[in-house]
Parts: sequence; C-alpha cells; structure tokens
Amino acid sequence: MRGWPLIKLLPQKTNFHFVKYARFAGVLSVILCVASIIACFYPGLNMGIDFRGGASMEVSKPAGQTIELDRVREAVNGLNLGDVQVQGIARRDTNVDDGSTAILRFQVPEGRDQTQVVNQVEGAINGAVGQVNYSGVSVVGSKVSGELFTSGLLALGVAIGLMFLYIWFRFEPQFGFGAVVGLLHDVILTFGLIVLFKLEFSLNMVAAVLTVIGYSMNDTVVVFDRLRENLRKYKTMPLRDVIDLSLNETLSRTIITGVTAVMVLAALAIFGGEALFGFSIALMFGIIIGTYSSIYVGAPIILLWGVKRGALADDAKPVKLGMASRP
Repeated sequence: MRGWPLIKLLPQKTNFHFVKYARFAGVLSVILCVASIIACFYPGLNMGIDFRGGASMEVSKPAGQTIELDRVREAVNGLNLGDVQVQGIARRDTNVDDGSTAILRFQVPEGRDQTQVVNQVEGAINGAVGQVNYSGVSVVGSKVSGELFTSGLLALGVAIGLMFLYIWFRFEPQFGFGAVVGLLHDVILTFGLIVLFKLEFSLNMVAAVLTVIGYSMNDTVVVFDRLRENLRKYKTMPLRDVIDLSLNETLSRTIITGVTAVMVLAALAIFGGEALFGFSIALMFGIIIGTYSSIYVGAPIILLWGVKRGALADDAKPVKLGMASRP
C-alpha cells in the first residue's frame, strides 16, 4: 500500500537542535504575550452582540441592487442608539459580495423595548434606502450578555484546569506545568490575534479558543509521551539531547497534522462566509501557535525544571538554556 505522496516531501529523519534556540523563542514568546495582554485591555476586544448586548440583523436587496451603507449608517445613527456598525457581506444564495447584502449591529438602550427599537431601525432604513428584506434578527439583553461572557471565561478556565490535572496524573508535575504554560501561551496569543485584526469576539470565538486548547494539548501529549519513552530508553543521554531527539521524532507527525488542519480551515475561511471567517482565522492561528508552543514552550520548561531518572542525580538538576551539550 502506497503512502500519502506528500509524506515523501518530509525527510524520514531530522536532527534539528530545537533547544539551542529555546532562549530566543522564550524571550519572543514573553514579549508577544505581554503585548497581547495589554492589547486585550487597550484597545480591547471587539465584543460581539453575544457579550455586549444589542441587536444584529441582515439587510438585503435583490441581486444586482446595491445597498448604500453610508445612508444606512446615517439613518440608524439618527435614532441615538449608540455604536452602530454596518458592513457589507456576501449573499447567502451565491456567496458573492455584490453590494446587495449587509449586516447591521446596534445597541439597544437600557430600559427601551427591544421590539420597538428594531421596528424603528427597520423604518429608518426603509426611509433611507427604500424597501429591503430583513433576516437573521438577533437581540441579546445586557444582563444575558454579561452572563454569557462570564460563562465563556469560566469555560476557558475550567478547560485549562482539567488539562493540567490530566497531564499531572499522566506524567509528572513538571510536565503538567509545562503543558499549562503552553496552553496559556496559546490562549493569550490567540486573544492577541483577535484584537490585532479586530475580529468579533463572540461565542464562536470562545469555541475556537476551546478547540485551540484541545489541539494544543493533544500535540503536547504526543511530544511528552515520546519524551518520557526516550528518557527511559536513553538513561545516560543528556536531557537536552533527549528533548531534541523526541521533538525530531514527532516532527513529521506534527507537521502533517498541522498542515492538514490548516488546509481545511483555510477553505472554511474562504468559502464559509462572514459568520465563519473569524472563527476559522482564530483557529488556524491557534493551531500554528500550538505547534510552536509544544516545541518551544512546554519542552524547554521541562529542561529548566529537570527530570529525575532513577539514580541519575545529575539529570534531575535544571540546566541553563543555550548551553551546548556537544563539543
């Protein structure tokens, strides 16, 4: 039985010295994480209707007719509803952005009847650009949006905590700590990407981040499992060399899995429409950064902490990154 042709493009055996560049990668990761955390507060996340409350609706005309977005925005702004966003999107039937369809998002002031506000918005739009069709109307109250945001953050925290317990019991404490740091690294940088590209942070994004956590943990477990196996097999080999060996042995699997997932997500981002674009981009980035963290975040932490291998006391001592083990 012939293998997948693309596998032939990958070398059967690699000998990259990953640990050699761990210090540089660590500094880069710290800088990016700090920048991402700051960005989450300023300018902050672009909260979707799910988390900030308000309403969204899809406005469309027959194919070939154009909706004047500026006139729609001006008409709705005249109702004093706060922040109003109008964006052209592709038609649902043809998946082509011909200017005939737009999505409108606006705030519903506290204390005002939601149905009445939506009717006022529809009347203002009809008066500005003529008769249009409305679909996908969604209204979320401020109280519900706050509960959804809290629940979303709680889900992320619980997921990371459970992953930590799983790794702790399956391996050793240093493995669990390295895995959790890697997960936090991936989550923080994914949030940084969301802020950088002003992607709408909604429940779909929470699902994307949770998926990133699962993928990153899966990749980390594969690396850690091979590392544990090699630690038992090569008891006299320096720890940094065992880590390099383990990463090289799992590299082809990591690349094939990552590339396959990215190809699927790229197709989803291109053909999935506006609703799935942000989800696909965030998940694609998370998979890439998750692959990076399993190599340059989780494994180097184990090197710094040290691993006890039987009576080899020297192997239990942490080592400094960047020090060559070979002459």
